[in-house]
Parts: sequence; C-alpha cells; structure tokens
Amino acid sequence: MYFRNFPKIPYTFIVDGEEKNILVSDITRNVRFLAKTLKSIELYDNYIIKDGETPEIISDKFYGTPEYHWIIMLANDKYDYIEDFPRTQQALDKYIITKHGDEADEIAFYIKNGRIVDYGTVGASGVTNRAYENLLNESKRKIKIISKDLLNIVLKDFNRIVTTW
Repeated sequence: MYFRNFPKIPYTFIVDGEEKNILVSDITRNVRFLAKTLKSIELYDNYIIKDGETPEIISDKFYGTPEYHWIIMLANDKYDYIEDFPRTQQALDKYIITKHGDEADEIAFYIKNGRIVDYGTVGASGVTNRAYENLLNESKRKIKIISKDLLNIVLKDFNRIVTTW
C-alpha cells in the first residue's frame, strides 16, 4: 500500500549474467508526513503497545487493515521496526545477552532523584545493564494513533505528496 502510488523508474538488474531493465517503485522518495499535516491533527489516541504487537497488528486493530502500518510508523517518527518499537520480552532478553553478555546484571550507572550521578554519591541507586535496556524498551511502548475519522485526510495528503513529486 505505502509504495503503490510512488512513481515507477527503470532500474537495471543483472539476471543470469544478462542486463534487464525492470520498472520499480522509486523508493528514494521516502516520503515523511508534512509537519503541517501532523500539526493540524489534534485528535490522537494514546496507545500502549502490548508485548508482541507490530505496526501491522496495531493498524489492523484501529483501522481494520494491516496495510496502514506505515501511518502508525510515520505518525510517531518511527522508521525502524527493530530499534523504534519495543521488543518482545523474549527478544529483549536475547538482545541483552548478545549486547552485554556476562555483564548484563552489572551496574551500568548510578542515579539519584532521576539524575545520573557519580559512584559513591550518598543515596544513589545502581542501574544494571538489564534494567536500563528494560527501561529503554518500555519507553517505546507509548505511541499516538491518528483517529480513524481523520485517516482519509492523512491518506489524501500522502497521495498528493507522492503524486506531485
């Protein structure tokens, strides 16, 4: 759906040692919503992503189709399925072990009153690598959902942007 209205351009591929020109979507257009469009939309629903939900699942839940996953992503300035969305607990545990190994439960830094402080600061609490990665993951759960009533405005503006380039 996202690339459907993008202009097509010829691109040369080597297939079985032979050059072939094939029409492909011009993905270099990489359209972002106009700031004006997003600012004009005041009716957002806040949503907390549940473990295992993907942009497609959320799109289907709110818009009745998984095809508008890109609206979920663009409305929230999220462009990377892995880094910008929360991992499942199982994927997060694996990521933590891969990234931190034996140091997963070692203290990464100390905090006091919500600020990072030096080791030895009286009353400071240690934050482990695992706890920090969990906090980062949880911070990715809250997103904005464009009201279904305003979806047509967003789609119309998107199509205008894509077809006028």
